[in-house]
Amino acid sequence: MWDIIIPIITLIVGLVIGFVVGVFYLRKQLEKMQSDPEMLQKMAKQMGYNMNKQQIQRAQHMMKNQNRPGRR
Repeated sequence: MWDIIIPIITLIVGLVIGFVVGVFYLRKQLEKMQSDPEMLQKMAKQMGYNMNKQQIQRAQHMMKNQNRPGRR
């Protein structure tokens, strides 16, 4: 019986830890993009968009406003 329970518990714990690490990594990458317009433009190109400087500045501004605590 333990041969079935332990792998299932290990899988669940691994998925939860992987999710938490993934969210943390993604947030850090988004914070870097706010200050680095080249990284933001690179991501946009990977998604198939070409952004000019004004669009990049607008996107950075929107990202900064989105991360403010208590914005409502």
